[in-house]
Amino acid sequence: MNYPRIIFFDAVGTLFDIRGSVGEIYGEFAQKAGVSVDYQQLNAAFMQNFRAAPRAAFAGADPQQFTQLEYEWWQAIAYQSFAQVGADALLTNFDTFFQPLFDHFAIADPWVLYPETPQVLAEIQSLGIELAMISNFDSRLHNVLEALDLDQWFSSVTISTQVGAAKPAREIFEAALAPYSYRPDEAWHVGDSWPEDYEGATTAGFQGVWLNRDRRQERPKAATPKAGNKSNNKIKAQPIEIQTLSALPSILKD
Repeated sequence: MNYPRIIFFDAVGTLFDIRGSVGEIYGEFAQKAGVSVDYQQLNAAFMQNFRAAPRAAFAGADPQQFTQLEYEWWQAIAYQSFAQVGADALLTNFDTFFQPLFDHFAIADPWVLYPETPQVLAEIQSLGIELAMISNFDSRLHNVLEALDLDQWFSSVTISTQVGAAKPAREIFEAALAPYSYRPDEAWHVGDSWPEDYEGATTAGFQGVWLNRDRRQERPKAATPKAGNKSNNKIKAQPIEIQTLSALPSILKD
């Protein structure tokens, strides 16, 4: 195994996560606006619309328009989600309702830091390994990292909306590595999504590390190589899979 000179991390679901659920947070804002919704139904609607939306990557866009495009991307998902659960009273003046909700996700309150995150980052950095980030979030991520006291750890933060490509596209991994003098095989990427993080990183020549917390997910059957089968050169024969970030430093020290 080639040990890394730089490790890139995913953000949401890897280092920190939503406190509760998006449906709960959206529902609380609706409640303040005088509209009652079922939080679970709203969360299900949000997840459906989020997964159906095009990737948050604005290739060819004017960089001065990135923040507006990000806002409109999330606003469309939120509008569809509230409409789906019958929150019609919010839809007539939705922009006024949505702006503070959008801004809320740029502060610490809606996020929860995985307790092992700071110690793991400190331990890896103490090994002389550079740390960076690749995320399909948006420019609010910079504020979130600062609010969670994580910004100090990363020498760069590559965001899909700002580079015109989103994971699992190899272009976002190449853009993330471009400022450095490291080769792809000297880079690892750690994330909680098999297709976006592990497969995307591997396709770009990185070593992917799949964070499958508490084995909540099942590895796709097509990704498990059969004995003697060397036909799939995009997936390494022995993927690195961990159930907690705390397992990562010991792998690096072996």
